[in-house]
Amino acid sequence: MNQPVISLFAGCGGLDLGFSQAGFDVIWANEFDREIWQTYEANHPQTFLDKRSIRDIPSEEIPDCIGIIGGPPCQSWSEAGSQRGIEDERGQLFLEYVRVLRDKQPLFFLAENVSGLLHQKHRQALNNIIAAFEEAGYWVTYKLLNAVDYQVPQDRKRVILVGYHMQLNQRFDFTHLIPHSQPLTLKDAIWDLRETAIPAIDKCKTNGNTCQIPNHEYMTGGFSSIYMSRNRVRSWDEPSFTIQAGGRHAPIHPQANKMIYFDKDKFIFDPNSPLPYRRLSVRECARIQTFPDNFIFDYKNLNAGYKMIGNAVPVRLSYELATTILRNLLNASEKTVLQTEIMGLPLSLR
Repeated sequence: MNQPVISLFAGCGGLDLGFSQAGFDVIWANEFDREIWQTYEANHPQTFLDKRSIRDIPSEEIPDCIGIIGGPPCQSWSEAGSQRGIEDERGQLFLEYVRVLRDKQPLFFLAENVSGLLHQKHRQALNNIIAAFEEAGYWVTYKLLNAVDYQVPQDRKRVILVGYHMQLNQRFDFTHLIPHSQPLTLKDAIWDLRETAIPAIDKCKTNGNTCQIPNHEYMTGGFSSIYMSRNRVRSWDEPSFTIQAGGRHAPIHPQANKMIYFDKDKFIFDPNSPLPYRRLSVRECARIQTFPDNFIFDYKNLNAGYKMIGNAVPVRLSYELATTILRNLLNASEKTVLQTEIMGLPLSLR
């Protein structure tokens, strides 16, 4: 069974790993950030990584595939950012995604983005994006999902857009994603790591191979007033706060008491906490994002590790989406011959 997919804006490859675990073959990926290259190549040895800007890659140099996955940069849509959306250069990378999709004509695509994409001020831009996908030949459905519902020990809301080629005569149905009734907690995810984390060297530099567990080191240093504006501690029996793309905003380890409200937009650390306040380690964040322990992150500065992990799609959520898509495609193959007759591609799902 041949199920090649390509990955755009791949990052360290959380989305790619979930699709691989579901049975897809990620044959080609694109990532322009040089800080990520070594991590991606070490953990996805079967995938060719194209390191050019997507703007510089002609569509004919990208392999044929049955699916395109990836989340274009989301900073311009972030609720915490300026929300410039499609007017921002990074927002316009959506159009490069559409360009590749239009030229390659796979059976499906999946894109992930932050919840800010659904902000009312971006309604027209979102409509334009969906219209562009439809003009490329795809029926699009989208939904705001919380990863905690899909065996990810973290509250993490993201917009998932899935498009099926119109010749498949079906749309992705989010009701086929079955939420799990019992959320995973921080204790489920990182309890066994609680006594082995070590601080970074000189605030942000890695300890390298001296970590007993790879990447199990945490950023030190002060906390900004923005960080201290609300509680940043979840208990062991709760899922984590969202893992963000930066060490300074990593949640506090659950060994400490929850922070105490002091004044409007101001919390303080509990002086009676039985254990000290520290940020989650890089490995703990990776666990919460459901990366396996044998997925090793390469960096000199810890912030690069936190950034890779925080920008990734949780592996388990990716797997759930991928298995649902694969099941849909296999069902479609019972009704339609998904071979060269569909789009002239030498592909088969039978």
